[in-house]
Amino acid sequence: MGKKRIVKKSGSGESGARKSTARLPKKKLVEGTLYIEATFNNTKGLVTDKAGNAVFASSSGALGFRGAKKGTPFAATKVGDALGEKAKTIGVKSVNVIIKGVGSGREPLVRAFMAYDIEIANIKDVTPVPHNGPKPKKPRRV
Repeated sequence: MGKKRIVKKSGSGESGARKSTARLPKKKLVEGTLYIEATFNNTKGLVTDKAGNAVFASSSGALGFRGAKKGTPFAATKVGDALGEKAKTIGVKSVNVIIKGVGSGREPLVRAFMAYDIEIANIKDVTPVPHNGPKPKKPRRV
């Protein structure tokens, strides 16, 4: 049917550690912006430089959470850990945080990101709020 796979067993279990250090950062970044989008179904995080160019991103779906678990605070904490670890490797010292959405992962993501000794300069909430809402339905004619 298909080709047979040959599995090679390595003598040491360093494959996980080697993977994280294999890609060294190409450029150093001291200041950046952390964008958080927290919906009811997912939590996404994006770190950009001061010009707004994306450096790296993560989401709870990208970390392996599926279905209703993606919108939980625990999944948001894991996203914050992943972003904080990447930010630490490229030398980020301080970030401005911009939060959008009303999901339960807003605060846990920021708390997990702060655990990596990265200073948070300010936090801004840009969640869109409707002024008047949609036009109501016409009355039903019977």
